[in-house]
Amino acid sequence: MAQRQLNVGLIGGGGGAFISHPHQRAIHFDGTRRVTAAALHPDPETAMKEAENWAYPLKGYRSYDEMIQEELKKPVGERIDYALIVTPNHVHFDPAMKCVQAGIPVMCEKPLTVSLEESDKLVAAVKENKVPFGVAHTYLGHWTTRFSRFIVKSGLLGDVRWVDSRYLQGWMADRTEDTGNVQAEWRVDPKKSGASNCGGDIGTHALMQLRFVTGLDVTRVQAHVETFVEGRKLDDHFTTYCELSNGSKALVRATQIAIGHKNNLGIEVNGSKGTLLWSQESPEELTIMLAGQPDRTYFRGGVSPNDGFLGDVPQDLLDEPQVPPGHPEGFHDAFARLHRCFEQDVRAYLDGKPFHCDGNKYANVEDGRMGIAFIAAAIESSQADGTWTDVALTAN
Repeated sequence: MAQRQLNVGLIGGGGGAFISHPHQRAIHFDGTRRVTAAALHPDPETAMKEAENWAYPLKGYRSYDEMIQEELKKPVGERIDYALIVTPNHVHFDPAMKCVQAGIPVMCEKPLTVSLEESDKLVAAVKENKVPFGVAHTYLGHWTTRFSRFIVKSGLLGDVRWVDSRYLQGWMADRTEDTGNVQAEWRVDPKKSGASNCGGDIGTHALMQLRFVTGLDVTRVQAHVETFVEGRKLDDHFTTYCELSNGSKALVRATQIAIGHKNNLGIEVNGSKGTLLWSQESPEELTIMLAGQPDRTYFRGGVSPNDGFLGDVPQDLLDEPQVPPGHPEGFHDAFARLHRCFEQDVRAYLDGKPFHCDGNKYANVEDGRMGIAFIAAAIESSQADGTWTDVALTAN
């Protein structure tokens, strides 16, 4: 017997917001989830108008408070089963906290919050209420990212010595915020974005890619958080030299002023036995370089275990790709994989069964908090002219 579709409540996403659209496609990707309710805009009248004109039928609400309250009055099966938060950064904490306290699982866009204090409170609430909580670090959903994690954590590269994780963009190389670009306007507003624009927006992606692929944490940083475009209130260039939890070093860097770069997230892991190279803009492949051997390129869906480098590969990892090699997966597939894995934990939660939410399939609330702790340490270090600054690894 087929399982019923899960109902998802959308918080934010109106007003032409970009990120809500790939999330919606991902939610509907498998036919097992659907968006049924939404609070689309901070202005109540606009929220209702946008709901009426939405591309498909959904129940519109004047605010997320109203949505939470009214949805909980419905029986299980008709109410929302989890909430998706796609608002600007400063409107992540309040709806996330209210959903968690109401027992509603949450998938939240990154960065988790705008302050470490808020993140600590949210971590505590998630632990107390024992609900699934995911943070939408999209690129963890690429199959090759998961395969990279397997390679590094299996020790196939030896000991991790050095990591270069970066996210390069060029879309804010001039005063984009003065051209009517809403996405740029709120990102450079400290009241909406938090202490960092570039670091919070894409530097957290570079950090999460490092942490997920290597399994290591950044323990302290020397940072330079800079603004190159004159008059801009927040950073557009973000560079951190890092010490990792195994004693090795790393560079975690991001920029939005590198003209010509689009969404160039990439990672290089140098180990004592070899090097791994991966780029988000070529997400179907990764490269392994070993001393004295030709480079090896692995393609999603075309991996053969026990090939002289790889040993056994977990069957569940091999079974994850949804389409044969040569039919490319992409950005929306990565989103869908995150929602698919989150769905498994939500269903277990709804059935009163144990769920994992352990960071192995998607970023969890603790991962989100680490992004904020990293940003806080980088800002502190930069303000102290690049002094080594510890990252708060655990919540207060």
